[in-house]
Amino acid sequence: MEPTPKSMKKAIQISIRRALLELGSATKVELNDYLKISFPTISKFLTQMEKEGEILSAGLDNSSGGRRAKRYKYNPEHMLGLAVFLEEKEINYIVFNCYGELKDIGTNSGIADLHSFTQCIHDITKQYQKISSLSIGVPGSVDSERIFYIPDYEHLQNVDLKGYLEDYFSIPVVVENDMNAAVLGYYNRLKIKENKSVVYLYLGKNGPGAGTIVNGTVLRGSTNFSGEISFVPQYDDKRFWQSLSKNKKDTLPVHKDYMVDVISRLIASFTAIINPHMIIFCNEEVEMGILNKIGECSSGYIPSEHLPDLAISDWKQDYLYGLQSLGLDLMIKVTV
Repeated sequence: MEPTPKSMKKAIQISIRRALLELGSATKVELNDYLKISFPTISKFLTQMEKEGEILSAGLDNSSGGRRAKRYKYNPEHMLGLAVFLEEKEINYIVFNCYGELKDIGTNSGIADLHSFTQCIHDITKQYQKISSLSIGVPGSVDSERIFYIPDYEHLQNVDLKGYLEDYFSIPVVVENDMNAAVLGYYNRLKIKENKSVVYLYLGKNGPGAGTIVNGTVLRGSTNFSGEISFVPQYDDKRFWQSLSKNKKDTLPVHKDYMVDVISRLIASFTAIINPHMIIFCNEEVEMGILNKIGECSSGYIPSEHLPDLAISDWKQDYLYGLQSLGLDLMIKVTV
């Protein structure tokens, strides 16, 4: 299909927006070299974007004998993003600008159904009217933004949350599984450049899950069911979550020997199938002494030279950072 003038205009605007965010600032000549777009076209778009407040003047460059070149930078407050994740009956959220700088962070409780969830988001967007993208994290399996497996949230089962929220707020929305967002956030936050494979484990308030990145790509599986580790068989007729929570008096964090063995068996499974470089645990669920025990126990199932590095990270921070990464990507593509 031939590109239309409208689609070409959008592509050029997105290219200039992305370039200015990546470079920090640039002159017309620098953008011409960077984007390989004609000088008159760049000049025309910059004039219009400056008029609309999307870009700002960053002053004039020093002269080398000729006319001093005007430098441009992106206006970080031109668009804001909202990232929200749902856990139990509360949401955690951040509001951020185009450079990923935080404008607000908070928690709201009493989220019992889709209506109260939507109302909570509505209240935030009313306070920050520049919000131009919405990224939602949910403790369930997501297929093209439709939530098809989400235990304990019947009101969200089989809901096209992306379509519903886009219709309601008229802004682009992305909906992502909690652990896919968390592993993406960890990977991006640490700026991992190598094509390393990382597994992020979370035992969670809504049951366990795992997010996996292989060679820089989030592993979703053929039916987007990857990471539902509660179903992994262990101990004859028991699955992972049944084995880990067999004693109802035991609660997280991990502290019992039987819990160490259950998790070590799961690590052995990941190692034999994916052979990841790293497995990450939530800092609220596992402390360093227990992590060392898990490493020792795992070597009883898999030769130690094949075992991944084990690390601890801030799950909430990684989760929100992953959602922010998805929201920033949406913002860059917004037509304003």
